[in-house]
Amino acid sequence: VQLQASGGGLAQAGGSLRLSCAASGRTTRYPMGWFRQAPGKEREFVAAITWSSGMTEYTDSVKGRFTISRDNVKNTVYLQMNSLKVEDTAVYYCAARNGYGIVVVSSGYDSWGQGTLVTVSS
Repeated sequence: VQLQASGGGLAQAGGSLRLSCAASGRTTRYPMGWFRQAPGKEREFVAAITWSSGMTEYTDSVKGRFTISRDNVKNTVYLQMNSLKVEDTAVYYCAARNGYGIVVVSSGYDSWGQGTLVTVSS
């Protein structure tokens, strides 16, 4: 499966952005996730969702501010980011997992998008 992330850009602290991740190719009932990597830091888990959208998971730092969702007709996953903070600045990656359930480590995902840069200014 090929993943194309988009929607990154510049936002002010307290603002919002919505990231999209379009899947193509051999799409199936993949759980999907978003990760991010800030300069000089390791890639970290942000959020994930099952194919049915019945389960979601978030890292603590984004709970209540970010919402992951998906449209399986459009084969697209979204990450709505509200109340952005300067520390949310990072390259955001979407990923697909060829398996069942939600996994919060990057090694559990098999396909990755190219990343989209989110910059939050104070």
